[in-house]
Amino acid sequence: MSFSDPLGDMLTRIRNALMRGKSKCQTPASNLRGRVLDVLVSEGYIRGYAAIEKDGFKNFEIELKYFEGAPVIQEIQRVSKPGRRVYSSVKSLPQIRNGLGIAILSTPKGVMSDDVARKENVGGEILCQVS
Repeated sequence: MSFSDPLGDMLTRIRNALMRGKSKCQTPASNLRGRVLDVLVSEGYIRGYAAIEKDGFKNFEIELKYFEGAPVIQEIQRVSKPGRRVYSSVKSLPQIRNGLGIAILSTPKGVMSDDVARKENVGGEILCQVS
């Protein structure tokens, strides 16, 4: 199966699983998806993820996180898409919900949250926003 936007596909799978109240969801594995999931784990939006093999293909099994029955991730959306890339300098990084959410960036120093990017003083492509 060919995807034009694999990261957008992963975010949609997470969003759909949260709407259905699932505890886990699966997505095909890739380096970029793994780095984004690392940021989500470090920021506390998901419990964790594990690499599994299913039918000869590597997948990530993502453990979603809930607090008092409500999902921790209220909103997750793709910002930079294949048809329209969105870049930001460190000075113009967006504040998501006045600092209660995060933007995940792809920078020359790796994939990181907007808070870490401000500390490292780097800008880059805004992949998605999570709140």
